Amino acid sequence: MHRVTVLLGVLVLAAAPAASTAERIKDIADIQGVRSNPLQGMGLVVGLSGTGDGAALTPRLLANLIRRFEGLSVVPADLVSENVAVVMVRAELPPFARRGQKIDVDVSSILDAESLQGGTLLTTQLKGLDGEVYAVAHGPVVIGGFSASGERSAISQNHTTVGRIPRGADVEREEVATFVENGTVTYNLRNPDFSTAESLRTVVNAVFPGAAQTIDAGTVRVGMPATLARGQVAWFVDRIGRLAVKVDTPALVVINERTGTIVVGENVGISMVAISHGNLSIITQEKEAFSQPLPFSRAGTTGRIRQTDITAVEGQAELNVLPSKASVQELAKALNAMGLTPRDLISIFEALRKAGALQAELKVM
Repeated sequence: MHRVTVLLGVLVLAAAPAASTAERIKDIADIQGVRSNPLQGMGLVVGLSGTGDGAALTPRLLANLIRRFEGLSVVPADLVSENVAVVMVRAELPPFARRGQKIDVDVSSILDAESLQGGTLLTTQLKGLDGEVYAVAHGPVVIGGFSASGERSAISQNHTTVGRIPRGADVEREEVATFVENGTVTYNLRNPDFSTAESLRTVVNAVFPGAAQTIDAGTVRVGMPATLARGQVAWFVDRIGRLAVKVDTPALVVINERTGTIVVGENVGISMVAISHGNLSIITQEKEAFSQPLPFSRAGTTGRIRQTDITAVEGQAELNVLPSKASVQELAKALNAMGLTPRDLISIFEALRKAGALQAELKVM
């Protein structure tokens, strides 16, 4: 017996208090100019146990490497081996990284290598988008899985063609972030909102009168006091970052139809409305039966056949009335009492929007 049932995810309701929550500025805003820079380069991983590349590019790169470092001219065809893999090496240069500092790197196979297990990355230059070398990576590759194979079977866990080298790159070129421009520090809200931006400005001005200025919904510019010494810039930024700001969130309902996930913000309101939602189940049952000819019939033979019985059962729908401007808690209580599946909830929210009863923005992913 097979019952057709759809269960695609969960309903997540933000059951926070009605009042806006207070968060630190450093947790809701980024300082303009303070960011990391992506680095990447192409290198070779050696020491593999027959799990490397079989492509023609690998011996060519290996021949070029030998020619550059050893001065030997080698024919690529003489270097065919499955113990070497061509990889893409990637790293993030922190905003305040100094020369000699070590950073983590990610190593990913770009050809047909089966596994990077046990391999060692040869010295690889990591360049920025400007073409300059900012770091040099090398060292043994650590992968988060394993693979093993025989003549007739194989087993693997996680991705064996992607690895990591902790502290595997040395910073060779500094690119220190510049975040103070004309004596001001600019804060960019991660979730732009005029109310939050104004709250940030008010909180900062309460500590440093007249220092903050709201530029737009996502930007607040803070001027440093003229009496601030050069060595106190870090103290000033830290002082601003620790201030608590009331964060105002928009009324938003986010629906992911692929997974059935629903996220409802705390400011979402529902106008007075009655909801009724039916539930339909389709039951299929496979049976075996025998077919035989009529009595005294000289034609036909007895045989086994399969029959399929299909039954549709429609559950009883109840009419539920939500009070005027229902809160998130009231909405959650009412919907949960109806015993709905995530797919039912998605249909209800879409119907509420069309009816004009959903006082929020509905965003479908």
